[in-house]
Amino acid sequence: MEKCLKLHLANLGDTKMFTAHGADHVMVNRVRYDHAIVVNAQEVREDWHVADFGALNESHFNYFLPFKPDVILIGTGTQQRFAHPRLYRALTDLGIGVEFMDTPAACRTYNILVAEDRKVIAAIML
Repeated sequence: MEKCLKLHLANLGDTKMFTAHGADHVMVNRVRYDHAIVVNAQEVREDWHVADFGALNESHFNYFLPFKPDVILIGTGTQQRFAHPRLYRALTDLGIGVEFMDTPAACRTYNILVAEDRKVIAAIML
């Protein structure tokens, strides 16, 4: 039986929020995704092509530079993993926080920060 956690938060209009997550998917505003996505308050992007954590390279992190977020939450799947700081140095040099956490924690943390009107991005790997 598939285990899925549904998240319930106050309605924030069209703001993109995680509404559920499981081992093989996440849901944003009740739409299911079973591949890597990038979420901010305005949109869900499916053009961050990361096959798995081991495939991360500098270009995957440079993808976020045009967004100019305050913080990026990297959901690393079912377990928390950390990328080498040289991969995301361009972000930290600009004062952008980069946090690595398992995907469920990234979803929960994103929802809290976006509800506080913070400029946050969640980059989710499954």
